[in-house]
Amino acid sequence: MKKLTKTLTALAATGFLTFTTSQAFAADPTPLQFQTHHNASSLQGKALLRFADLVKEYSDGTVQIEMHTSSSVVNSNEAFEASSMGIIDGDATGAGYITGKNPAFQFYGDIMGGYSTPEQLLGWYKDGGLDLANELYHKFNMHLVGVFIATPESLSSTTPLAGINDLKGWKFRSPPGMESEIFQKLGAGPVVMPFGEVFTAMSTGTVSGADASTLAVNKKLGLYDIAKYATYPGFHSMPIEHIAINLEKWNALNDTQQKAMQDAIATIAPEVIAESNKLDQEAAKELAEAGVTLEDWSNEDRQAFRKAAQDVWADWATRSPEAKAAYDAHIAYMKKNGILD
Repeated sequence: MKKLTKTLTALAATGFLTFTTSQAFAADPTPLQFQTHHNASSLQGKALLRFADLVKEYSDGTVQIEMHTSSSVVNSNEAFEASSMGIIDGDATGAGYITGKNPAFQFYGDIMGGYSTPEQLLGWYKDGGLDLANELYHKFNMHLVGVFIATPESLSSTTPLAGINDLKGWKFRSPPGMESEIFQKLGAGPVVMPFGEVFTAMSTGTVSGADASTLAVNKKLGLYDIAKYATYPGFHSMPIEHIAINLEKWNALNDTQQKAMQDAIATIAPEVIAESNKLDQEAAKELAEAGVTLEDWSNEDRQAFRKAAQDVWADWATRSPEAKAAYDAHIAYMKKNGILD
């Protein structure tokens, strides 16, 4: 909160807030300031810039979103709170950044080992998950407009990762939260560190591998200059990208403008999946030709990972009433659709 107060003061001094607040009173168009942690050239960054363009198009120019990339206004983990306070208008990061506010956000950020494809997970949101999520988001003065999801991520390693037994003693970079708990349960040694430190940590031998991103992104990061093993197709993680807006700003939009934002997300979501698949397939071909071993885990090993994940899901479900509601909704959907026995 102190950091955000300082940020608010600094932004006011530079004229950023003067622009946004003065323009906000204009009847037409409505300007909105959003922030994402993704850079403009990344898959997700390009998609979010396209989202902003589509909102302008679909709303006939009455809503104009400026998408600030690379966390250029506030820190990545402050975007949600900055939006809820009105410093900016919208957050385009993900619920994984805000699990500290309520453990339930983990179930809207990444259901580790739960779903095999982005389409399955998007189906959960369409089948009541979005409404359930907004019961939580609204408590923080935010509205979840929608989500989009890339392909499952791949693990990268300097040592073989042919199956679940290879996780024992494997020291790797991990994001915080549920993931670290699952891998610890399986005998691995997760080391929590920022995304930007992965390459250096692997280069120096601080860790033997990393859970960073999709195969294509890992390749772009240069991880396979060091790591000669990767799990592919991925199975363990699919971070959910959310587009959330200050609740008061959302309520101030008319029905047509709100629909324009929802339709824009509905347009980019399948595009992201298709492009992510294409990039992964291209990366897989190039990496195999370069001598990187792509490890496709057996169904037995994947199920063993999922079993460990389910135990951790159940534990997280005890941490707040909202987490229990999200957990129950996921389990019911998975069973109804044959994703979980």
